[in-house]
Parts: sequence; structure tokens; C-alpha cells
Amino acid sequence: MESVLGNITALGKTLAHEHLTINLSFNKSDDSNLNDDLAMLEDLKDLKAAGVDTIIDVTNIGMGRNIERMRKLSIQSGMNVIASTGYYKSPYLPSEVEQLSVEQLCSIMELEITKGIDGTEIKAALIGEIGTSDQMTDSEKKVFEAAALAHLRTGVPIYTHTTLGKLGIEQIEFLINNGVNPAKVVIGHLDLNPDMEYYKRVADYGCYMGFDTVGKISYQPDEIRAKNIAALVKLGFGNSILLSLDITRKSHLKSYGGYGHVYLFEKFIPMLYEQGLTSQDVDRLLIDNPSAWFLQ
Repeated sequence: MESVLGNITALGKTLAHEHLTINLSFNKSDDSNLNDDLAMLEDLKDLKAAGVDTIIDVTNIGMGRNIERMRKLSIQSGMNVIASTGYYKSPYLPSEVEQLSVEQLCSIMELEITKGIDGTEIKAALIGEIGTSDQMTDSEKKVFEAAALAHLRTGVPIYTHTTLGKLGIEQIEFLINNGVNPAKVVIGHLDLNPDMEYYKRVADYGCYMGFDTVGKISYQPDEIRAKNIAALVKLGFGNSILLSLDITRKSHLKSYGGYGHVYLFEKFIPMLYEQGLTSQDVDRLLIDNPSAWFLQ
């Protein structure tokens, strides 16, 4: 698969949903502009020391993706970084989403997957994060349709964004109805909607579930995340879960007094052990499942 430094043969221990250079400050605050690469590098070095091999960066067109900075951070940290293509969600969609056809949007994604991003030779290896609002808007449907088409032409996987964990079933049904293999899809942010029956319904489609906002306790206590993951593993859904933190603010980084990416290993994984998971279970979430999603 393609990383920002070229082809790699294995993902290893992987954080499945992160952002190294995101900038949503035009609609939020400057805290939502991850423009301090030294602070990010410190977090990445901590992750490397914790045994992480790969970051999947789901920042795409219109989200502040900076492919050259991503490459530099990969070199400096020794971390594999996987880049993405696609479009996020309303109101962050660039004007081209409304102006261009589904075929044209697909062609842009396909170009970034097969040729390179922003005039470089660095290729996107997945489509994501593509998202929905409280209801799926016409523009978001257009993006999902284009993403499905680009997936069918290139074979790369898809990672979605749900708003507070909602519309996951609508997302996977839309993609399946447009020909996508559900085993190539992660439905993101499901940990923000702590409903076990909902999780089982989503997983029954054959897709993956992103428990990928670990540490964001203002949305959901991590004890609830850990409890739900453990329950799903015990029910036989351990092959369907991916982990990450989705850090999107400078104030989340260690250098700014935040919990940092390494929080996953320092605090959250011990919670999983307290819930009865084994090291083999955790390796499945961090190693086996991301690899299966990419390579099957």
C-alpha cells in the first residue's frame, strides 16, 4: 500500500483515524488549525516509542491537508503516514462539490489515488473521511456516490464520518447500494453513540466500526467506550473494531497541555484490560483489523 514515503508492505500497529495538518479554523477557532509541526512531532515520537508503526491520516480536500508537511513529519518521526482523498461534509465542502458532476469528483479522487496529490508523486491510499450531517445533504450524497465510484475503479478502502455516531446504517446501505464491498468500509465515530443494538446492526452489514474518538470525554466518557468495546469483543465482533483518537485541535497535543496521542496507550488500553480484554484482543484492534480492512 502507498504511504507518503512510498510503498510499504505492512501497516503494523495502526491508529486508523487521525489528522496531522487539519485546518477547520475558518468555521471554528484557531485551535482547530494543526499548524504546529514541532508539537505534532513530539506526539508522533511518543507514539513511536509506544510501538505505533502507522498513522492513517483522513484529512482530505478542503480540510487543510498539506501533503508536504505530512511527508516531512513522516520522515522526522519514522512513522508510516497514509494519505487520503475525498471530501469531508457540509459545511466544509469546497465549492467544486456543488459545481462538478459525480463523474468529475470521482476523477479528482482517482487522480489523487493513481497519480499523486497536489502536484506531487504522493498517492492517496484511501477515501476518507467522507461524512454526513444530522441528515445526509444532497452534496454529501454526491460525495458518497463519487467515492463509491472511485473505490470501484481503484479498490482503495473508505472511511466515513458520522455526526455523533448517527446515520451509520444509512451510510453503509448507501455505499452497498452503489456497489461497494462493505468489508472495505469503516463507519467512523460510532463510539459517540453508545448503543449496543445499533453497533450490532452496523456490524452485521460486514463493515468495520470506528471507535476513533478516544480521549474526547466531553462527548463520551472513555469508561463507556472501553465497556462497549469489551462487550462487542465478547459477543464476537472483535474483528470489526478499529481504534484511534481523532485529534483535531492544538489543545489536544501534549505540548499544549492536552492528553496527546499516546493517551490511547497510557490510559485507554489499560481500561480495556480492566474490562477483561487480553493483549491479543488489543493487537487485533490495532494490528489485525486495520491490515484486513486494507488488504482483503
